[in-house]
Amino acid sequence: MSQIDQEALHTVQTELLSNETILWTGRPKTSVIFHKQDGYLIPFSLLWGGFAIFWEAGVAGYWGNTANTQPSYFMMLWGIPFIVIGQYFIWGRFFVAAWKKQRTFYVVSNQRVIVIQNGRNRKVASAYLDSLATLIKENSSGGTGTLRFAPMQPIPMQPIWSQKSGWGMWDGMSMDDVPVFRDIEDLDLVYHLVSKQRETLRAAKSISF
Repeated sequence: MSQIDQEALHTVQTELLSNETILWTGRPKTSVIFHKQDGYLIPFSLLWGGFAIFWEAGVAGYWGNTANTQPSYFMMLWGIPFIVIGQYFIWGRFFVAAWKKQRTFYVVSNQRVIVIQNGRNRKVASAYLDSLATLIKENSSGGTGTLRFAPMQPIPMQPIWSQKSGWGMWDGMSMDDVPVFRDIEDLDLVYHLVSKQRETLRAAKSISF
């Protein structure tokens, strides 16, 4: 069994129930890890970012200005937010994810799975082990991967600036109501631990009835 992360242990203490004990704690791996959704997010981000820079350069008069007219400063200012968004899509989101990973803690107790994120605001998501309908293991490389406790929701057809759904796909460490252990090491170990404890709790409940 991996050693319990002491900082995670200290962080989660206030979230534990009176009869709850910790079986495992961990954090997401801080290095950049690509996921299957990056297969379409990366091409889209390059397309967005490249077009925004191309358009801004054209408005600024770097090409196509055969009449030597004065550049439209309004149009130049208008294009700046699109360039900034494009840069976030291309590389900024990985820095944001790394910042959040350093402040994210995962816990498996004898009763629940818990995710705590100490970002700008403290966020906590938990689920009781015996209520978990599914365990979905997504392997990456070197024993690293993601453990989901509910099916991954399809990306809704909404604008990318939608707070409810669109921006979430560009935030690799966003938190939902159902906990997700993203980019953890010892994936198989945690998967088997959660599976075993879930079955133990369900068996105890069935006996009590």
